Amino acid sequence: MAVATGPETVTWQEVFGHAEPYPEQADGIETALSTARDGGFTVIEGACGTGKTMLALTAGIELVRDPDSDYERVFVLTSVKQQLRQFEADLRTINENLPDEWKSVSGLTLVGKADVCPYSRETCGGIDESTVYDRCDGLRDRTRGLVGDGGMTSAEALAKDAREQQTGLLDTGATQTQPSYLETAGEPTPYPKSMPDYEDVEYCPFYANYLADLPEDGDPIEAVPFDFDDMGLITTNDLVGLSAGMGSCPHSVMGALLSHVEVVIGNYYHAFDPTTVGTFTGALVDDSTYVICDEAHMLEPRVRDLVSVGVGDKTLRDAESELTRVIQPVEFEDAGKTTADAEVVKAELSDADVTLRELKETREFVRDLREELDRRVTAHLDGENRHWRSNLTELSDAEIPLRDPEEPSVDELTEWAESEGYDDGTWVRAEATGSIVGRILNSVEEEDKRRAAPAAGRALATWAYADHESYFRAIDLERTWNEMEPAESWRRAYNAQLSVHNCLPGDAIAERMGDFGGGVLMSATLEPLDVFRSVAGLDALEADGRPVAERTFGLGFPEENRESFAVDVPKYTHQNRGAPGEENSTRLAYTDATAEVCTRSPGNVLVGMPNYAEAEWMAGVLSERIDKPVLLDEASDDGVTEDLKHEFFGGESKVLVTSLRGTLTEGVDYRGDRLSAAVVCGVPLINTASPRTRAVKTAYDKEFGDGFETALTVPAVRKARQAIGRVIRGTDEVGVRVFVDARYARESWDGVRQYFPDHEREEFQPVSSDMLGFGLERFWSSVE
Repeated sequence: MAVATGPETVTWQEVFGHAEPYPEQADGIETALSTARDGGFTVIEGACGTGKTMLALTAGIELVRDPDSDYERVFVLTSVKQQLRQFEADLRTINENLPDEWKSVSGLTLVGKADVCPYSRETCGGIDESTVYDRCDGLRDRTRGLVGDGGMTSAEALAKDAREQQTGLLDTGATQTQPSYLETAGEPTPYPKSMPDYEDVEYCPFYANYLADLPEDGDPIEAVPFDFDDMGLITTNDLVGLSAGMGSCPHSVMGALLSHVEVVIGNYYHAFDPTTVGTFTGALVDDSTYVICDEAHMLEPRVRDLVSVGVGDKTLRDAESELTRVIQPVEFEDAGKTTADAEVVKAELSDADVTLRELKETREFVRDLREELDRRVTAHLDGENRHWRSNLTELSDAEIPLRDPEEPSVDELTEWAESEGYDDGTWVRAEATGSIVGRILNSVEEEDKRRAAPAAGRALATWAYADHESYFRAIDLERTWNEMEPAESWRRAYNAQLSVHNCLPGDAIAERMGDFGGGVLMSATLEPLDVFRSVAGLDALEADGRPVAERTFGLGFPEENRESFAVDVPKYTHQNRGAPGEENSTRLAYTDATAEVCTRSPGNVLVGMPNYAEAEWMAGVLSERIDKPVLLDEASDDGVTEDLKHEFFGGESKVLVTSLRGTLTEGVDYRGDRLSAAVVCGVPLINTASPRTRAVKTAYDKEFGDGFETALTVPAVRKARQAIGRVIRGTDEVGVRVFVDARYARESWDGVRQYFPDHEREEFQPVSSDMLGFGLERFWSSVE
């Protein structure tokens, strides 16, 4: 039950962090509350800057603090770091303005092991960001082994021994060494920087200390070594400093806190990735949790990736090796060569009810599967370019479909397996054999590493379980480089992955959302809401008796501060524009319109193109036509992107050209005077020739009637609207928003105006290219 931490009656106005809500916020909060009390979900499209974060938090916290409510926590899911920080900021604002008699609302942001492990943070103890997951799993296993049933010692003794190893550095003698404490998050810990061991068995002292504090039959919260009752938001530094400073494992403490803080902030992995939910966040997934899905326009593609499964060629190779390492000790014993590991293997197999014969059959299957994979990849490359072996560096990513994407049927690899005597049982058994192999190797091998056999087994079992209409099987070739592979082998240039792609993630979304008590799904770009409800599984939830409410809120800021254009020029399709660099009337129309906006707008301008190749072309043309510096965003890592943002925001006015499918057109805060105009060129449809895309379209055709609309067009329009939404984010902000493409400007068989909400259709009035300059001049003169 929810815990009352204030007066007997709770109102959302007391929770709301500002003096007065916008009218749309008040309506949204009231709707979210009434729907959630009936176990339902509220779908909100609200323009950028309209306070969706505060709206959702206020509703969730009011429900948690209401003594008559069954909600015990709020679980925030977002796919964008910028939005995660916004939730943290708004929670702090709420706490700063709560009534005096209320305790602060407790909150926690979920982060990975690399962010909280003291050894990883300080790169010591043989652990860093690249090894922390493997090393942590191994160290935890050994620590539990030392203190478990039949273990050599107790958790308390291990923690004490680590402390004594630390203080033991002060030996008496001619030379004395000062203790070298491990420090992290500004706090000293009780342990040395080197990893301690007990009778030559390495263990983690932080985890040992956590186990020592863990009650045998009580709640893990009793192992948290600090009082969080009135702390408010527990930052990562707070968590690490307070936990490690007391000698306890910050990651384990984070897990113990999960179901006890009132607001948990995470990402979609924490709710939809089966492994993450099964091993870490499962306690949050129940009907006492109020869920907030932020950036919900990304829910469908994110979950599609999370519930799709794949296994790479290298993983299969390592799984085969691991199977051999488990099989050999028993084979050696049968041949009269006794090994210590043989008894361990036989005992584990007996406990798991897995036979040596099944291990051998799985190994043979994996070996044959790799040979068939090799044959198919080689045949594909030979068919594309018979000289590919002499040009390995020029190979590009590719998909090899295993069935006709538009005709659901049994895939070719399954048919091959059956012809070789491998039925569905063979695929399914790989999960059990892989699991036992991983467990055996973790017990007999000292090296800390993630085992390949369990992951390979799960993927192979999924291959057999998944149907052939909702799932699409393919071989995905991803560019890499491995000098250890033969010079003419595709394995030098590629990692090939056997993939089972989930084409229809709506069922998975509906199933998981149905586990929660209620919630809100929100974004600046969800329209058309009927399409979103269908593809995200909300219609199915409503059919099961869970109410779904809808709200659409436009920009409530002064209309005189913005101007919006839909420029009527030829459609920016590949057929019309040709390849980048090709000069024609279509490309000239787009460069003219974009240059007009960049030249006449006094501040920074964001230009969004359908892909990175087109962005590179536009940046080159603009550099020759306008006086402002032109920056180009290319597909790169987070560090490079952050540097580019800082360069764009600083100094003189600039133009930033990027892909509409990149990271700079959504989730980035261009507040204040950081952006005066945004230009979107074309409709950013994904590659419709891709086998996977064709399979998704086919599945959506069957499920929703028009796959091109629901799977391709609507998501592309949302991407475009996200970019445009970067401009106006506050009451005092001024700017111009420009769509350039006839499909935004006029009704046609492939037009997209009908996918705008009503208020945007009214604002983005069509304008001819020769009138754009006049409109820009008139607007900027009026606001200056």
